[in-house]
Amino acid sequence: MSRIGRLPIKLADKVKATVVGETVKFEGPKGKMTVKLPHPEVRPEVKGNQILVTRPTDSRRARALHGLTRSILNNAAQGVAKGWERSLAVRGVGFRAEVKGKQIHFALGFSHPVIFDLPEGVTAEVGKVPRTEDGLPTLDLTVRSVDREVLGTTAVKIRALRPPEPYKGKGIKYLEERVRRKEGKTGTA
Repeated sequence: MSRIGRLPIKLADKVKATVVGETVKFEGPKGKMTVKLPHPEVRPEVKGNQILVTRPTDSRRARALHGLTRSILNNAAQGVAKGWERSLAVRGVGFRAEVKGKQIHFALGFSHPVIFDLPEGVTAEVGKVPRTEDGLPTLDLTVRSVDREVLGTTAVKIRALRPPEPYKGKGIKYLEERVRRKEGKTGTA
């Protein structure tokens, strides 16, 4: 049996879950979410304040989907209870980020401003005070959502607007990311 799949999913106090056909609906203090099951072979069932994920057969496919289904449902349960967030750092002289409604306006050293549209259910917040890191001004950008998958995809797209470069470290990076630095060119002797 899958080590991850057999663990019960404990629901928080104000979280409700219902299984309806091929979907599981979650309701909590942070919002609502509907999760489509990856495969009908693996079945979740709600017992009290827990969700148990079971598989009818011991086939290779069922074993593989057992842990996956449990992880997806657990992420949804935590998302509606506490929410998910991802922090990014915008580093560089003159680099700025500003949230305007459902858009983030970036100044990333290009000849034009970059406007990023936030997907449905995702919010962003820019840190008030820029800090200095390795001599470069750094601005913190936090992205929040109930859905972990959408949040991760959004963070990847934001980082791709201007990935960190290895010489000065300018660009957009995850807050916990370490950029491997390179030494610049040296003059010939």
